[in-house]
Amino acid sequence: MYNQTTTLVGVMEINYDEKDPISIKEYGEKLIGSTFADVIREAETSYELKQETIGKVNRPGYKGGVGHLIEKFHFGYELNSNQEADFPEAGVELKVTPYEIGKKGGYSAGERLVISMISYEKAVEENLYSSHLYNKLNLSLLIHYLRDRSIPRTAYPIDYVTLFSPPEEDMKIIEQDYEKIISKVKDGKAHELSEGDTMYLGACTKGSNAEKSTVPQKYYAVESKARKRAFCFKQSYMTYVLNKYVLKKVDTYESILKDTQDLKEQSFENLIIDKINAHRGKTDEQLKKELGLNSRSKSFWSALAYRMLGVRSNSAKEFVKANIEVKAIRIEENGSMKESISFPSISFKEFEYQEWEESDFYNDLSSKRYLFVVFKKNGDKYVLKGAQLWNINNEDLEAARDGWLKIQDIVRRGVHLEKKPSKNGKTFTVENNFPEKSDNPVIHIRPHASKRYYELGDGEIIGNDRKCGDELPDGRMMTKQSFWLNNNYILEQLDAELKE
Repeated sequence: MYNQTTTLVGVMEINYDEKDPISIKEYGEKLIGSTFADVIREAETSYELKQETIGKVNRPGYKGGVGHLIEKFHFGYELNSNQEADFPEAGVELKVTPYEIGKKGGYSAGERLVISMISYEKAVEENLYSSHLYNKLNLSLLIHYLRDRSIPRTAYPIDYVTLFSPPEEDMKIIEQDYEKIISKVKDGKAHELSEGDTMYLGACTKGSNAEKSTVPQKYYAVESKARKRAFCFKQSYMTYVLNKYVLKKVDTYESILKDTQDLKEQSFENLIIDKINAHRGKTDEQLKKELGLNSRSKSFWSALAYRMLGVRSNSAKEFVKANIEVKAIRIEENGSMKESISFPSISFKEFEYQEWEESDFYNDLSSKRYLFVVFKKNGDKYVLKGAQLWNINNEDLEAARDGWLKIQDIVRRGVHLEKKPSKNGKTFTVENNFPEKSDNPVIHIRPHASKRYYELGDGEIIGNDRKCGDELPDGRMMTKQSFWLNNNYILEQLDAELKE
C-alpha cells in the first residue's frame, strides 16, 4: 500500500501498509546497514535541519533517544504518548534499542526496554490482556543498533530488524509480574516498588533525580510520594531475546518450568522455593548422593541448588532471563557467615564519569534477585535450612548509593596508594584510602583479582600480571576492584527460620 503522511519534517512518502505487521517489518529492514546519520541525511527535509539534528544528537549531554530519529525520519511520525501501539491498525509497537558486544565476544542488550509509564493517577487496569500495556508488548518491531561509546551516536550502525511476541511460557510469568506490580500500586505502596521485585517485567525508575522525579499517589490518596516508574522488560530478558530471537543462537539452557500448567495454581517464585524446601533437613552429603554429584568442585554448592530444581547444569533458562543468581549461604554453628557477595570488576575510567542510576552497578543491584539457598553447619556437615528469594529494597539501595558516591569521589580526587612494610620488614601491603567495610551498612569495595598489581606514581611496578590491574584516571594502575554486598548485611536479610 502506498501512503503519504505530513510531519514536522515535511511531506514523506511511506511505502508500507500500516495495517500489515510484515509490511511494516519489511519497510524497517531498509534501515539495516545504515547509521543514524544516514537515516537523517536521507530524510526529506532541509539540509539545515539535518545538520542541526546530527549536531544535537552527538552532544555529550544529549538525553533524547536515538529511537526518535527512526520514528521521525524513517517511519514519518512524531513522538507521542498514546496508550495504543505505534501502528495501532497492525498492533505493532516500534522499539529501537541498543545491543553491545562484550570484550570476550558475547552479545548483550544495552539496556532495559521501557514499554509504558505506570500511572498513579487513575485506577489500575486489573487484567493484563485488556490493558494498554498489553497493546504495547504483544507485538514489537525491535530495531537493534550496535552501541559503541567510542564513536559519535549518529555513527551507530543499525543491524537487525525483528518482529517479536513473548512466547506463552514467558507470558505466564509476565502476567504474574504485572499482578505483583499493580498490587503494590493498588495498595498505595508504589513507593516500595523495585525493579528487582519481579522476573521479566520490571518497574524501572524514570527521571535521573530521585527527589524531582517523585510524584503523589493521587488515585489511592496516600500521603507518601513515589518515584515515577515505567513498565519495562528487564535488561537480562532483553539479552535473552536478542540472542534467541534476533541472533538465532541455539538455546542450550535447561528450563525449571516443565509445563506452564504448573503456574495455574501457584507463582513461579513459590514453585522454585517449594522445590528447594522439599529437601529441608538433609545434609550436604545426603544431597550429594541423592542428586548424583560426584565431586566437591568450586561450584558444588550452587550445583546442589540447581539439581534440587531439576536442572543438571549450573544455569536455568528462567534465571538467565530474570537476572536471578543462585547463592548458597553457609552459616556457621555460631550463627556467623563468612562470604560477602561480589559484583563484576569496575573500570575506574568509566566509573569516574558515571551517574548513579546509569551505572552498571546500579542496574545490576536494582534489578538482580538472589535465590539464597541456606545451609547451617552441624558438626562436620551442613544441613539445608531452606531457600529464599531476595532483592534489595529502596532504603538499602539508597545506602548503597551513598557508599558508591563516596568511593567515586575518591577516584575523582585521586586514590591514595601507599606501601606499608610488615613488622618483620620482609613483606609489605599496598594500602589505599577507600572506605572500610564497616563504613557502609550495605556495600564495600575490595580487590576482585586474585593477584595484586600496581604501577605507582614513581614508576615502581608491583606484581607480574598486568591483567590483574586497572588504570586509574591519573594513569597509575591498581589491582582490579569490585563492589561487594557485606556478609553481615546479607545475614540480616535472611528469614529468621533459615538462621535457626
